[in-house]
Amino acid sequence: MQAISRRLGHQSQISSFKSIYPLSDHLYGADHPRYGSTLATRGVGHLIRKGTGGRSSVSGIVATVFGATGFLGRYVVQQLAKMGSQVLVPFRGSDDDPRHLKLMGDLGQIVPMKYNPRDENSIKAVMAKANVVINLIGRDYETRNYSFEELNHAMAGQLAMISKEHGGIMRFIQVSCLGASASSPSRLLRAKAAGEEAVLREMPEATVMKPAVMIGTEDRILNRWAHFTKKYSFLPLIGDGSTKIQPVYVVDIAAAIIAALKDDGTSMGKVYELGGPEIFTVHELAELMYDVIREWPRYVKVPFPIAKAFATPREILLNKLPFPLPNPKMFNLDEINALTMDTVVSEN
Repeated sequence: MQAISRRLGHQSQISSFKSIYPLSDHLYGADHPRYGSTLATRGVGHLIRKGTGGRSSVSGIVATVFGATGFLGRYVVQQLAKMGSQVLVPFRGSDDDPRHLKLMGDLGQIVPMKYNPRDENSIKAVMAKANVVINLIGRDYETRNYSFEELNHAMAGQLAMISKEHGGIMRFIQVSCLGASASSPSRLLRAKAAGEEAVLREMPEATVMKPAVMIGTEDRILNRWAHFTKKYSFLPLIGDGSTKIQPVYVVDIAAAIIAALKDDGTSMGKVYELGGPEIFTVHELAELMYDVIREWPRYVKVPFPIAKAFATPREILLNKLPFPLPNPKMFNLDEINALTMDTVVSEN
Protein backbone atom coordinates (compact mmCIF):
# COMPACT_ATOMS: atom_id res chain seq x y z
CA MET A 1 0.00 0.00 0.00
CA GLN A 2 2.82 2.40 0.80
CA ALA A 3 4.45 1.71 -2.57
CA ILE A 4 1.14 2.39 -4.36
CA SER A 5 0.65 5.61 -2.41
CA ARG A 6 4.14 6.80 -3.32
CA ARG A 7 3.56 5.99 -6.97
CA LEU A 8 0.21 7.81 -7.03
CA GLY A 9 1.79 10.77 -5.29
CA HIS A 10 4.58 10.82 -7.85
CA GLN A 11 2.05 10.76 -10.72
CA SER A 12 0.09 13.61 -9.17
CA GLN A 13 3.32 15.65 -8.93
CA ILE A 14 4.01 14.99 -12.63
CA SER A 15 0.47 16.02 -13.53
CA SER A 16 0.73 19.24 -11.55
CA PHE A 17 4.12 19.97 -13.16
CA LYS A 18 2.60 19.48 -16.63
CA SER A 19 -0.26 21.82 -15.80
CA ILE A 20 2.14 24.54 -14.63
CA TYR A 21 4.82 23.99 -17.29
CA PRO A 22 3.22 22.74 -20.54
CA LEU A 23 5.60 20.46 -22.39
CA SER A 24 6.72 22.49 -25.35
CA ASP A 25 9.99 22.69 -27.22
CA HIS A 26 11.00 26.10 -25.91
CA LEU A 27 10.74 24.93 -22.28
CA TYR A 28 13.96 22.96 -22.53
CA GLY A 29 15.94 25.59 -24.46
CA ALA A 30 18.64 27.82 -23.02
CA ASP A 31 16.35 30.83 -23.59
CA HIS A 32 14.05 29.78 -20.78
CA PRO A 33 14.83 31.86 -17.64
CA ARG A 34 14.93 28.74 -15.48
CA TYR A 35 17.94 27.54 -17.41
CA GLY A 36 19.79 30.85 -17.48
CA SER A 37 23.27 30.94 -16.00
CA THR A 38 23.55 32.12 -12.41
CA LEU A 39 27.30 32.70 -12.76
CA ALA A 40 28.30 36.33 -12.28
CA THR A 41 31.50 36.83 -14.27
CA ARG A 42 31.33 40.57 -14.76
CA GLY A 43 35.00 40.84 -13.99
CA VAL A 44 35.96 38.95 -17.15
CA GLY A 45 33.96 41.19 -19.46
CA HIS A 46 32.06 40.03 -22.52
CA LEU A 47 32.58 36.30 -22.03
CA ILE A 48 29.95 33.91 -23.36
CA ARG A 49 27.95 32.10 -20.67
CA LYS A 50 25.67 29.15 -21.35
CA GLY A 51 24.05 26.56 -19.13
CA THR A 52 23.05 26.41 -15.48
CA GLY A 53 26.42 27.30 -14.02
CA GLY A 54 27.74 23.83 -13.16
CA ARG A 55 30.45 21.63 -14.69
CA SER A 56 28.43 20.97 -17.85
CA SER A 57 27.88 24.67 -18.58
CA VAL A 58 30.18 27.20 -20.24
CA SER A 59 31.32 30.04 -18.01
CA GLY A 60 33.32 31.71 -20.76
CA ILE A 61 36.54 31.49 -18.76
CA VAL A 62 39.46 29.74 -20.46
CA ALA A 63 42.17 29.74 -17.81
CA THR A 64 45.80 28.72 -18.14
CA VAL A 65 46.87 27.68 -14.64
CA PHE A 66 50.66 27.50 -14.30
CA GLY A 67 51.67 25.31 -11.36
CA ALA A 68 48.32 23.49 -11.42
CA THR A 69 49.90 20.16 -10.46
CA GLY A 70 50.99 21.54 -7.08
CA PHE A 71 49.25 21.71 -3.69
CA LEU A 72 47.08 24.78 -4.31
CA GLY A 73 46.68 23.99 -8.02
CA ARG A 74 44.31 21.04 -7.61
CA TYR A 75 41.87 23.17 -5.59
CA VAL A 76 41.97 26.07 -8.04
CA VAL A 77 41.38 23.72 -10.99
CA GLN A 78 38.52 22.01 -9.15
CA GLN A 79 36.73 25.30 -8.44
CA LEU A 80 37.28 26.59 -11.98
CA ALA A 81 35.89 23.36 -13.45
CA LYS A 82 32.97 23.40 -11.02
CA MET A 83 31.71 26.64 -12.55
CA GLY A 84 32.03 25.44 -16.14
CA SER A 85 35.41 26.89 -17.13
CA GLN A 86 37.91 25.33 -19.48
CA VAL A 87 41.27 24.85 -17.77
CA LEU A 88 44.56 24.54 -19.63
CA VAL A 89 47.12 22.78 -17.45
CA PRO A 90 50.77 23.30 -18.50
CA PHE A 91 53.09 20.64 -17.07
CA ARG A 92 56.74 19.81 -17.63
CA GLY A 93 57.14 16.36 -16.04
CA SER A 94 55.59 13.00 -16.75
CA ASP A 95 52.18 12.58 -18.36
CA ASP A 96 50.94 11.21 -15.03
CA ASP A 97 51.49 14.53 -13.24
CA PRO A 98 48.18 16.16 -14.30
CA ARG A 99 46.23 12.87 -14.40
CA HIS A 100 44.30 13.53 -11.18
CA LEU A 101 43.09 16.89 -12.50
CA LYS A 102 41.25 15.50 -15.53
CA LEU A 103 38.59 13.93 -13.30
CA MET A 104 37.52 17.35 -12.00
CA GLY A 105 35.66 18.43 -15.13
CA ASP A 106 33.64 17.17 -18.06
CA LEU A 107 35.27 15.59 -21.09
CA GLY A 108 37.59 18.11 -22.72
CA GLN A 109 37.22 20.63 -19.92
CA ILE A 110 40.64 19.98 -18.33
CA VAL A 111 43.36 20.07 -21.01
CA PRO A 112 46.91 19.02 -19.97
CA MET A 113 49.56 20.62 -22.20
CA LYS A 114 53.24 19.75 -22.03
CA TYR A 115 55.54 22.78 -22.10
CA ASN A 116 59.05 23.98 -21.36
CA PRO A 117 59.08 26.88 -18.86
CA ARG A 118 62.36 28.12 -20.34
CA ASP A 119 60.98 28.25 -23.90
CA GLU A 120 59.01 31.41 -24.69
CA ASN A 121 57.27 29.87 -27.69
CA SER A 122 56.18 26.93 -25.55
CA ILE A 123 54.63 29.32 -23.01
CA LYS A 124 52.87 31.25 -25.76
CA ALA A 125 51.40 28.00 -27.09
CA VAL A 126 49.79 27.01 -23.77
CA MET A 127 48.47 30.57 -23.35
CA ALA A 128 47.21 31.07 -26.91
CA LYS A 129 43.53 30.21 -26.33
CA ALA A 130 43.28 31.62 -22.80
CA ASN A 131 41.62 34.77 -21.50
CA VAL A 132 42.71 34.27 -17.86
CA VAL A 133 46.19 33.42 -16.54
CA ILE A 134 46.82 32.23 -12.97
CA ASN A 135 50.42 31.80 -11.85
CA LEU A 136 50.89 29.33 -8.97
CA ILE A 137 54.51 28.46 -9.78
CA GLY A 138 56.70 28.28 -6.69
CA ARG A 139 58.80 25.97 -4.56
CA ASP A 140 60.05 26.27 -0.99
CA TYR A 141 63.45 24.72 -1.74
CA GLU A 142 66.03 25.05 -4.49
CA THR A 143 67.31 22.34 -6.81
CA ARG A 144 70.31 22.11 -9.14
CA ASN A 145 68.08 23.07 -12.07
CA TYR A 146 65.86 25.81 -10.66
CA SER A 147 66.84 28.57 -8.25
CA PHE A 148 64.48 30.68 -6.15
CA GLU A 149 65.13 33.70 -8.36
CA GLU A 150 64.34 31.91 -11.61
CA LEU A 151 61.17 30.21 -10.33
CA ASN A 152 59.62 33.02 -8.34
CA HIS A 153 60.94 36.15 -10.03
CA ALA A 154 62.07 35.57 -13.62
CA MET A 155 59.25 33.19 -14.58
CA ALA A 156 56.56 35.42 -13.05
CA GLY A 157 57.85 38.44 -14.97
CA GLN A 158 58.05 36.43 -18.20
CA LEU A 159 54.45 35.18 -17.85
CA ALA A 160 53.23 38.75 -17.26
CA MET A 161 55.16 40.03 -20.27
CA ILE A 162 53.77 37.30 -22.57
CA SER A 163 50.25 37.92 -21.22
CA LYS A 164 50.61 41.61 -22.00
CA GLU A 165 51.75 40.85 -25.56
CA HIS A 166 48.91 38.34 -25.94
CA GLY A 167 46.29 41.09 -25.93
CA GLY A 168 43.39 38.82 -24.99
CA ILE A 169 44.27 38.12 -21.36
CA MET A 170 41.56 39.85 -19.35
CA ARG A 171 42.70 38.80 -15.87
CA PHE A 172 46.14 37.88 -14.51
CA ILE A 173 46.43 36.53 -10.96
CA GLN A 174 49.85 36.17 -9.35
CA VAL A 175 50.04 34.03 -6.18
CA SER A 176 52.90 35.13 -3.94
CA CYS A 177 53.60 34.56 -0.21
CA LEU A 178 52.65 36.41 2.93
CA GLY A 179 55.77 38.09 4.26
CA ALA A 180 57.31 38.57 0.82
CA SER A 181 59.57 41.61 1.11
CA ALA A 182 62.81 42.91 -0.33
CA SER A 183 64.18 43.08 3.23
CA SER A 184 63.19 39.55 4.29
CA PRO A 185 65.93 37.25 5.62
CA SER A 186 64.53 34.52 3.36
CA ARG A 187 65.73 34.33 -0.24
CA LEU A 188 62.42 32.78 -1.25
CA LEU A 189 60.44 35.70 0.17
CA ARG A 190 62.81 38.22 -1.43
CA ALA A 191 62.37 36.46 -4.79
CA LYS A 192 58.58 36.42 -4.35
CA ALA A 193 58.61 40.18 -3.67
CA ALA A 194 60.70 40.75 -6.80
CA GLY A 195 58.23 38.58 -8.75
CA GLU A 196 55.30 40.72 -7.56
CA GLU A 197 57.09 43.87 -8.71
CA ALA A 198 57.92 42.34 -12.10
CA VAL A 199 54.30 41.29 -12.66
CA LEU A 200 52.82 44.66 -11.67
CA ARG A 201 55.41 46.47 -13.79
CA GLU A 202 54.34 44.53 -16.89
CA MET A 203 50.61 44.34 -16.02
CA PRO A 204 49.50 47.01 -13.50
CA GLU A 205 45.96 45.56 -13.65
CA ALA A 206 47.11 42.16 -12.31
CA THR A 207 45.81 40.86 -8.96
CA VAL A 208 48.39 39.67 -6.40
CA MET A 209 47.39 37.16 -3.72
CA LYS A 210 49.72 36.70 -0.73
CA PRO A 211 48.58 33.62 1.23
CA ALA A 212 50.03 32.66 4.60
CA VAL A 213 51.21 29.10 5.31
CA MET A 214 48.55 26.89 3.70
CA ILE A 215 47.17 23.83 5.48
CA GLY A 216 45.14 21.01 3.98
CA THR A 217 45.16 17.31 3.18
CA GLU A 218 48.41 17.44 1.19
CA ASP A 219 50.10 20.30 3.00
CA ARG A 220 53.85 20.47 3.55
CA ILE A 221 53.89 21.62 7.16
CA LEU A 222 51.61 19.50 9.37
CA ASN A 223 52.12 16.38 7.25
CA ARG A 224 55.89 16.79 7.38
CA TRP A 225 55.85 17.25 11.14
CA ALA A 226 53.59 14.23 11.61
CA HIS A 227 55.75 11.96 9.43
CA PHE A 228 58.91 13.04 11.26
CA THR A 229 57.26 12.50 14.65
CA LYS A 230 55.97 9.03 13.74
CA LYS A 231 59.42 8.03 12.50
CA TYR A 232 61.63 9.52 15.23
CA SER A 233 59.19 9.97 18.16
CA PHE A 234 60.03 13.66 18.62
CA LEU A 235 59.70 16.98 16.80
CA PRO A 236 62.51 19.54 16.52
CA LEU A 237 61.28 23.05 17.34
CA ILE A 238 63.35 25.60 15.42
CA GLY A 239 64.22 28.40 17.81
CA ASP A 240 61.97 28.09 20.82
CA GLY A 241 58.73 27.65 18.83
CA SER A 242 57.53 31.19 19.60
CA THR A 243 57.44 32.43 15.98
CA LYS A 244 53.91 33.54 15.08
CA ILE A 245 52.21 32.32 11.90
CA GLN A 246 48.65 32.62 10.61
CA PRO A 247 47.86 29.36 8.76
CA VAL A 248 45.03 29.42 6.22
CA TYR A 249 42.96 26.60 4.73
CA VAL A 250 43.97 25.92 1.13
CA VAL A 251 40.35 25.71 -0.10
CA ASP A 252 39.79 29.28 1.13
CA ILE A 253 42.74 30.48 -0.95
CA ALA A 254 41.28 28.81 -4.05
CA ALA A 255 37.91 30.43 -3.26
CA ALA A 256 39.59 33.85 -3.00
CA ILE A 257 41.16 33.40 -6.45
CA ILE A 258 37.77 32.47 -7.95
CA ALA A 259 36.10 35.42 -6.17
CA ALA A 260 38.65 37.75 -7.79
CA LEU A 261 37.77 36.32 -11.22
CA LYS A 262 34.03 36.71 -10.66
CA ASP A 263 34.02 40.28 -9.32
CA ASP A 264 33.32 43.40 -11.36
CA GLY A 265 36.98 44.27 -11.68
CA THR A 266 37.48 45.81 -8.24
CA SER A 267 40.32 43.38 -7.47
CA MET A 268 42.33 44.38 -10.53
CA GLY A 269 45.60 46.06 -9.61
CA LYS A 270 45.18 45.16 -5.92
CA VAL A 271 47.40 43.19 -3.52
CA TYR A 272 45.62 40.95 -0.99
CA GLU A 273 47.14 39.38 2.13
CA LEU A 274 45.31 36.13 2.93
CA GLY A 275 45.57 34.69 6.42
CA GLY A 276 43.48 32.36 8.56
CA PRO A 277 41.18 33.46 11.38
CA GLU A 278 43.67 32.63 14.16
CA ILE A 279 47.32 33.35 14.88
CA PHE A 280 49.39 30.47 16.30
CA THR A 281 52.92 30.12 17.50
CA VAL A 282 54.82 27.24 15.92
CA HIS A 283 54.65 25.45 19.28
CA GLU A 284 50.84 25.83 19.49
CA LEU A 285 50.42 24.49 15.95
CA ALA A 286 52.64 21.53 16.83
CA GLU A 287 50.43 20.83 19.86
CA LEU A 288 47.42 20.61 17.53
CA MET A 289 49.34 18.22 15.27
CA TYR A 290 50.20 15.96 18.23
CA ASP A 291 46.56 15.98 19.33
CA VAL A 292 45.38 14.84 15.90
CA ILE A 293 47.93 12.02 15.49
CA ARG A 294 47.35 10.94 19.12
CA GLU A 295 50.97 10.98 20.16
CA TRP A 296 52.49 12.21 23.41
CA PRO A 297 54.20 15.57 22.68
CA ARG A 298 57.99 15.34 22.69
CA TYR A 299 60.05 18.30 21.53
CA VAL A 300 63.71 19.08 21.05
CA LYS A 301 64.33 22.82 20.91
CA VAL A 302 66.97 23.62 18.31
CA PRO A 303 68.42 27.16 18.49
CA PHE A 304 68.55 29.05 15.20
CA PRO A 305 72.38 28.96 14.85
CA ILE A 306 72.46 25.18 15.31
CA ALA A 307 69.51 24.65 12.92
CA LYS A 308 71.30 26.76 10.29
CA ALA A 309 74.46 24.71 10.80
CA PHE A 310 72.50 21.51 10.08
CA ALA A 311 70.94 23.01 6.94
CA THR A 312 73.94 24.82 5.45
CA PRO A 313 75.89 21.85 3.94
CA ARG A 314 73.10 21.07 1.46
CA GLU A 315 73.06 24.68 0.27
CA ILE A 316 76.83 24.72 -0.18
CA LEU A 317 76.99 21.40 -2.02
CA LEU A 318 73.83 21.84 -4.09
CA ASN A 319 75.52 23.07 -7.28
CA LYS A 320 78.96 21.55 -6.63
CA LEU A 321 78.09 17.85 -6.68
CA PRO A 322 77.44 16.06 -10.00
CA PHE A 323 74.26 14.43 -8.68
CA PRO A 324 71.05 15.88 -7.15
CA LEU A 325 70.74 16.08 -3.38
CA PRO A 326 67.61 14.94 -1.48
CA ASN A 327 65.00 17.58 -0.77
CA PRO A 328 65.15 19.01 2.76
CA LYS A 329 62.47 17.65 5.11
CA MET A 330 62.93 19.48 8.38
CA PHE A 331 66.12 21.53 8.15
CA ASN A 332 65.50 23.81 5.17
CA LEU A 333 67.85 26.79 5.49
CA ASP A 334 65.48 29.22 3.81
CA GLU A 335 62.55 28.17 6.01
CA ILE A 336 64.75 28.54 9.09
CA ASN A 337 65.61 32.09 8.02
CA ALA A 338 61.92 32.84 7.44
CA LEU A 339 61.06 31.56 10.94
CA THR A 340 63.22 34.24 12.52
CA MET A 341 60.36 36.68 11.82
CA ASP A 342 56.60 36.48 12.48
CA THR A 343 54.43 35.99 9.38
CA VAL A 344 50.97 37.44 10.01
CA VAL A 345 48.53 39.60 8.07
CA SER A 346 49.25 43.32 8.48
CA GLU A 347 46.73 45.66 10.10
CA ASN A 348 45.79 47.35 6.81
